[in-house]
Amino acid sequence: MRTIFSKEEIAEFKRHPCVFHVSERSIHYTYEFKKRALEMHSKGVSPKEIWIRAGFNLNIWKKNYAYSTVKDWERMVKKSGVDSLANLGGIQYDRGRKNKKELIKVESDKVKRLELEVKYLQAENDFLAKLRAKRAESNSGRARNTKSLES
Repeated sequence: MRTIFSKEEIAEFKRHPCVFHVSERSIHYTYEFKKRALEMHSKGVSPKEIWIRAGFNLNIWKKNYAYSTVKDWERMVKKSGVDSLANLGGIQYDRGRKNKKELIKVESDKVKRLELEVKYLQAENDFLAKLRAKRAESNSGRARNTKSLES
């Protein structure tokens, strides 16, 4: 039996940074999330743990949803390379030629990923600026060695 998402769940998924598109019956993840999930899985992290770390509630899906999704992505990468993760919908969309609608969605996914990266980098820059300001503040109160070399 397939999972059917409620309007509340759909609204929550739309706000999630790892979700590219969601409808009542399907969820599409961002390329970056898929890629990162495969990296984590190759390092021994279970699919269930990957979804939990990403902030998803696994109780709304079937028992092996995360596992089967990661396995689908692994098959796609093995068959067509990492770029195949940009295809929407998993295995059934894993074909060589993309139609115009799919290309538009892939481009939208790129834009979304770049916007997330910009937000992350802005937050990182803000943090580093605050850190530099604190260091400068703590260093300004120190007594400095003002003795000349002639003494």
